[in-house]
Amino acid sequence: MGEKNIRTAINFFLLGFQNISKYRTVIFIFILASYTLTIIIDLFIIQLVSTRKCFSSPMYFFLKNFLYSELLVVTLIVPNMLRVIWLKGATMSIPVCIAQSYLYCASASTECYLLAAMAYDRYLAICKPLHYNNMMGKNLQHNLVVFCWVFGILLTLITLYLLCQLNFCGPNTINHYFCDLAPIVELACSDTSVIQTEILVLSVPIIVTPFISVVTRYIYILTAILGMSSVMGRKKAFSTCSSHLSVVGMFYGTLVIIYVVPSKGQLQSVNKVISVLYTVVTPLFNPFIYSIRNQDIRGAISTLRIIKWFKTRSRPLKTRW
Repeated sequence: MGEKNIRTAINFFLLGFQNISKYRTVIFIFILASYTLTIIIDLFIIQLVSTRKCFSSPMYFFLKNFLYSELLVVTLIVPNMLRVIWLKGATMSIPVCIAQSYLYCASASTECYLLAAMAYDRYLAICKPLHYNNMMGKNLQHNLVVFCWVFGILLTLITLYLLCQLNFCGPNTINHYFCDLAPIVELACSDTSVIQTEILVLSVPIIVTPFISVVTRYIYILTAILGMSSVMGRKKAFSTCSSHLSVVGMFYGTLVIIYVVPSKGQLQSVNKVISVLYTVVTPLFNPFIYSIRNQDIRGAISTLRIIKWFKTRSRPLKTRW
């Protein structure tokens, strides 16, 4: 029976957004433009912090890795989303769908740990400034980043293994624009109690623990900032941390709603819309948040030749009388 079931369902059909036929072209163009801008801006910031000596601090090393993980997430999801929207639905083979789900989970898990590592870096820089250079050395930086990537990849391998054990015999329609974990599990013909328990259990080390770590670190950070006597020092610390807090708020806010809050019936359609925020809108806003709120990045951008050229061209010409 199991072998028969496995042979019956070969592909999944992704519904995407079925009720947007009027606005399909507009939404397609918006998502394509957002994706293109995200790729260009992320690569620009990565190039900037990789080539300028002023960005040699650990904060930018973590930022660069965070942008790498974001690029991986949007590249995994958005091109296929565009295909689904344009074709009003699309098929995807079960192995490819499971692979997309795993890579997405691994990338998102890595992002969770990287945000916690960035919060720890800011905690040491603001709360322990005299010991910061010694404590946050090159070895610790690289070890933290390796831990984030390896742990994110290894933990989600359990999910991949359990997904591969499921049988799919129909229906094969996924009410989503990509192969998210929950919609795939719902289509299984075999018992899903093990994988559902595993998803709930793994949400603790992957989502809850890093989130608690970030919140705890920022409680200490805010306490230290409020205790600073220098107004300029307080302003600079707030400017640096507010960008990170904005990203953390958007990231964990959407993640908790999608994966922690139970979703059935109409809430699944709401989660699908919220997923767009996580996979399209948030990755687009994050580079702007970091560049606008960060004085060093703003300063480096202003020194670029093309920016200087635009500034000189935009100046009004002096008229002679």
